Amino acid sequence: MSDIFRELLKKVGSGNHTGENLTRAEAATATSMMLLGEPTPAQIGAFLIAHRIKRPTGEELAGMLDAYDQIGPKLQPIASPRPIIVLGIPYDGRTRTAPISPIIALLLAAAGQPVLMHGGDRLPTKYGLPLVEVWQGMGVDWTKLPLETTQQVLEQTGIGFVYTPRHFPLTKRIWEYRDQLGKRPPFATMELIWCPYAGDAHIVGGFVHPPTEAMFQAAFAQRRVTKFTTVKGLEGSCDLPRDRTAIIGLSVLDNTQTIAPIERLHLVAREYGFSSKNVPLLGIEELVAQMQEVLQGISSELMQTALWNGGFYLWRSGICDSLRSGIAKAEELLVQGAVAAKLQQLTQVVYNLSPVHNSKLLTIES
Repeated sequence: MSDIFRELLKKVGSGNHTGENLTRAEAATATSMMLLGEPTPAQIGAFLIAHRIKRPTGEELAGMLDAYDQIGPKLQPIASPRPIIVLGIPYDGRTRTAPISPIIALLLAAAGQPVLMHGGDRLPTKYGLPLVEVWQGMGVDWTKLPLETTQQVLEQTGIGFVYTPRHFPLTKRIWEYRDQLGKRPPFATMELIWCPYAGDAHIVGGFVHPPTEAMFQAAFAQRRVTKFTTVKGLEGSCDLPRDRTAIIGLSVLDNTQTIAPIERLHLVAREYGFSSKNVPLLGIEELVAQMQEVLQGISSELMQTALWNGGFYLWRSGICDSLRSGIAKAEELLVQGAVAAKLQQLTQVVYNLSPVHNSKLLTIES
């Protein structure tokens, strides 16, 4: 049993009247100890559920991110005139609406904007469709690549994916507790704004509940993050909805406040010529088929979602000077085949650099 961890557990688990929030340093210590397996299983389980009931603070999220920075993986800076966009998406996947972020990553990379994603396999509590499976359906398997190879892929294509089961296996312990508890612990909130990149980055964090966005702002202020976007997206992702107003927070460059300031933006899809309908998720095979149509420039409901999101992120990254011009640029890139060409490049680079391919080459040469 860890006496140090027991004291941290007592702070978050003592109830409404005597419980206390952790300091940033204490939250970092607690996170590190749990990742390294130093407390007992009873202590870890108690902490995770108590912290969920209490609700984390922005300062605590900042400390948790500090621990991930210290222990976890980081891709190194690449040569880019723009900060890399890091898309923070719920690790437990999607169950109701079709994800579009892999297409958006390809589109942005085709326009010269590098993108980094991160996540794992089907995970609790939703066990929804994870992005890594979507990528596999499109011919890109991130799961076999060592971190140094992922670095090469990012450098050559402008797209990277930190696959946590391989690149950050210490997190597996937390996922096992999350499955047993049946609830998302504050780690799930922190992951949405985790940045496994050592260079200049623009963090995009999806959320469902408004208090989560406020936690993001407080954590960003603590960590002096001045480039970020918050999106009240589909199922907590970074995908802009079409069936309701998209509520977005844009960072204001000011790192002197306790809450990172934002400029509020409300976007309505139908005002830009799109229907007010989200594309349902009917299964991985159907989704991949729909994505292939989008890559071919064929008009569809998912194409509308791609243009709506692609236009926004092209504008937000500074490639286009307005949302409307971003939508037009997204359509041009898709219809003229630039996005499909980027997928072909990515598929080839991943294949050429994969350990399986290289071992076959060594066998042939020998």
